Amino acid sequence: MHAERKVTVSLPEELMANAMAATGEGLTPTLRRGLELVAAKNAYRKLLTLKGQFDLQLDLDELRKDSR
Repeated sequence: MHAERKVTVSLPEELMANAMAATGEGLTPTLRRGLELVAAKNAYRKLLTLKGQFDLQLDLDELRKDSR
């Protein structure tokens, strides 16, 4: 079971309406989705800092044999 936190927040009505129209869901699922996207963007940004720092030494020909 996940811990939840109830919050009170003031949001522009047009922003809420546009976001809910985009998700096709109600306010709570839309807000959850938005928060998930913000968290994912931060995680992706952190991953990008690692770009080029690992030499995986992959043999593409060997990898392709598994898919045949």
